[in-house]
Formats: sequence, C-alpha cells, structure tokens
Amino acid sequence: VKVKVPFGNKYLDAIFSVPEKKPTYGVILTHGAGGDMNFPHLVSLAAYLASHGILCLRFTCKGLNVAYRTKAFKAVVEYLKLHDDYKLSGVFLAGRSMGSRAAASVIRQLSQGDDDDDGFIQGLVCLSYPLHRPKLQSKLRDEDLLLITCPVLFVSGSADEMCEKQLLEDVVSKMKVPKKIHWIDKANHGMAVKGRTADDVMQEVNAQVFSWLRENVQLQQK
Repeated sequence: VKVKVPFGNKYLDAIFSVPEKKPTYGVILTHGAGGDMNFPHLVSLAAYLASHGILCLRFTCKGLNVAYRTKAFKAVVEYLKLHDDYKLSGVFLAGRSMGSRAAASVIRQLSQGDDDDDGFIQGLVCLSYPLHRPKLQSKLRDEDLLLITCPVLFVSGSADEMCEKQLLEDVVSKMKVPKKIHWIDKANHGMAVKGRTADDVMQEVNAQVFSWLRENVQLQQK
C-alpha cells in the first residue's frame, strides 16, 4: 500500500507491506545514503516480515544530512503511531547503512526526551551500520549507540569496509542494553559475498532479523 507521510510542508514516499492477519508489531525501514526504499534488500526484508506477520513500513528520504534524515524518521514514527488502521503495540526501527544511523539517532533523542515513556519503540535493527568511513577507523560514529536504551541487533558483513569487526565488537561490549551482532561471513558493506547470490545472503539477513524480532517481542510479553 503506497502512502504519503507528512513531513513539514512536504511528504515522504512510503510503502506498507501488510500481513494477512492483523499485526501487533511493526518495523519502520529506510535505506542508506544512496538509493531509496526500493533498494532490493529492503524490499526483500519487508516482504519477508509481512509474510511472517509483522507490518513493515519502508520510506524514502533523500539527503545526506543525518540530522535531516533523523527528523524524517521521527515524522514516520509519529505517522505510524497515530495511524488508525494499524493499532500497533510497538514498533522496531530499522535502517541500512546511513539509515541505521538515523534510526539510532531517533531512538537516542526520544529516550532522552519525555515523549517516549510509552515504550512504543521496542528496538533497533542496524543493517551494515557505518561505524566509520572507509580507512578512517579513528573516528567512530558510536555516540548514539552508547546512549540507546532498547535492544539492538546489528547485521554486518565481516569484510565491511565501513565497520571493522573488532571495532564494532568493542563498541557493542560497552552498550548497556540487550544486543546482538550477526556477522555475514566475508560480506562487504553492500552485503555482497563472493561465491554467494544476493538472494542467498538476503535470506540469511531476513531470517536473522525476524528471529531476533520474535525473541524480543516474546521477551516483552512474558
């Protein structure tokens, strides 16, 4: 279902992937610095989640400014929260590369403000989180991650040129929330692996994301 999400005096293009049964939980998903919501990995993940009972709303927000993308992401969260057709118990924020930075920033800002005491945001999924620029390991983009107060899943390639394995493991070890890293063996930042098809890699990513979401939803229901 295509929708337009109000954002200031503009609209963001978005698409709902809706499960057959009424969903209880949703995922908001966005793309990296290049591309849009029709990036194959996002389309694949959205379809997989919807087929497993989780509502997925993916959106496009162009612009290479993380603060701008964060504002856009917040607008989408508000939109879904107030959406009459889907009364969700909670939502997970997810993004690929720069989109995951924006998602992390949204969660940090909301947890530090007064408006997220309702626990609507249940967790964060970072696909190919860009922890540093290529070959610039000294400047880590970890400030939002260290202040996040909800569970986090990282899915990254072990050969990601923007996320050195040991550096991410060090950052994650400092995080004070439930967290998990799933390494895609030999995958680069674009999740490409020599000798494996893109579909094969996406199946692995999708299954990992879904099983983590399911675990976290169950943990909260106990």
